[in-house]
Amino acid sequence: MSESNEPDVLSRFLRYVAVNTQSSDEHSDRVPSTPCQFDLANLLADELRAMGAHDVEVSENAYVTAHIPASEGAENAPKLGLIAHLDTTEAAPGANVKPHIVAYEGGELVCGIVDGEPVSISPDRIPGLAALAGENLICTDGTTLLGADDKAGVAEIMALAARLLTDPSIPHPALGICFCPDEEIGHGAELLDIPAFGCTYAYTVDGGPVGEIEWECFNAAEATVRFEGFSIHPGDAKDRMVNAANLFVEYHNLLPSVARPEHTEGYEGFIHLCSVSGTVTHATARYIVRDHNAAKFQAKLDLMQRACDFMNAQQDQVRVTLEIKHEYRNMAEIVGDYPQLIDVAKEAFSASDVEPRVIPIRGGTDGAQLSFRGLPCPNLSTGAYCCHGVNEFIPVSALVKMVDVLEQLVRRFA
Repeated sequence: MSESNEPDVLSRFLRYVAVNTQSSDEHSDRVPSTPCQFDLANLLADELRAMGAHDVEVSENAYVTAHIPASEGAENAPKLGLIAHLDTTEAAPGANVKPHIVAYEGGELVCGIVDGEPVSISPDRIPGLAALAGENLICTDGTTLLGADDKAGVAEIMALAARLLTDPSIPHPALGICFCPDEEIGHGAELLDIPAFGCTYAYTVDGGPVGEIEWECFNAAEATVRFEGFSIHPGDAKDRMVNAANLFVEYHNLLPSVARPEHTEGYEGFIHLCSVSGTVTHATARYIVRDHNAAKFQAKLDLMQRACDFMNAQQDQVRVTLEIKHEYRNMAEIVGDYPQLIDVAKEAFSASDVEPRVIPIRGGTDGAQLSFRGLPCPNLSTGAYCCHGVNEFIPVSALVKMVDVLEQLVRRFA
C-alpha cells in the first residue's frame, strides 16, 4: 500500500505506535509514570492544533485535551467526550515497535521470525481469526507488542477529529477529546479536570474486535502478600528455620485454582498471581483480584485474608500480611442509569454495517473512574486482537470502520 493511498487513520496509527509510551508500575507514585508518554502527548497536541482544534493543552501530568465546536444547529446538544489512553502495558516489550502489514490468507498468523523461529498464533487460540482471511493485518516483527491498546483508539479519534474539522457540515455536538496517561497501571483518568472538560457524556475507545460495546467492568484491587521467615544455617534448621519462600507456596496453594484467570470467562472473576519474589527471609507476592459482582469480589478479598489468618495461627508470630489497594469499581453501577448511551452506540454500529455486541469487560477502562467521578462513560471497540503480547494485531479495515462508527455516533448526538 503506497503512502499516498493509505487511509488517514492507518498512517496515524503507524506513526503513533512507533513512539514508546510504556507506563511503569514501579513508578506509579508519579503521573505520568514514564516521561516518554509526553512524547506522544506533545505529538498529538501539535497535530490537533494543526488541524484546527480549539483549546489544545498538554497538562503537567501528560493529559492531552482539546475541543471541537458543534456543527451549525447542534450548539445546544450535550457536549460529548471521546477518550483514549497514551500508555502501553509492561506485559511485553513496547519500545522499538516495527509495525508491518501481513496479507493474511488463513491458518497460522505469523507476525515475524525471532531467533529463527516463527512468532505465530492459530485460529484455535484467537476466536475470530479465521474469519479475517483475506484481510490486511497490522502486526509487529514478533519482538514487541503492537500498542493497538490503545493507540488504535487514539488514531481513530484523531482521524475523526480531522474529518470533522475538514468538513464542518457533518452534524456533531461540541466534542471534548482527551488522551490520558497511565491507564495500564490504574491511574487512567484520575486527574482529568472533568468540569473543565465540560462534557455531559463520554465514550472511551479502548476495546477489542469491532462491534463491542461495554458498560460493565470488573471491580478491581491489587493484593500484596508479604511473608517473613527466619533464616538459620540449614544444618541447624530443624524446628527453627522458617522459610518465607515456602510460606508463599503454602499460602498460594490455599487459594482455589479454579479462581485463576486461565480457568474463568464471562462474568467469572479471578485471583491472579502477577509476580513473586522470595528468599528464606522475605517473600512478596503480588496478585490482582477481579469480579463483576461486588459481593463475590469482597468474598475473594476475604478469602485471601482468611488464608493469612490461618497460616499465622500456625506460626510463632505474625509472618503473613495482606495489603489491599482498591483500583476501580464496576461502572455498571453508574452507566446502567444511562441506557440511551448504549442504544446510541448500537445504532452507530448498525448504521456502519457492523453487528453491535454488548459484552462485559474482563478488565477495566478509564470509563470506570470517569463514571464514578460524574461523567458516564461506556467503552467502544477499537478493532484490536490479542493485546498485551507480541501476537497483538489489528485489521486495517477495523481502523477504517471505527472512524465511520465514531462519525455515526457523533451524528446521533447532534
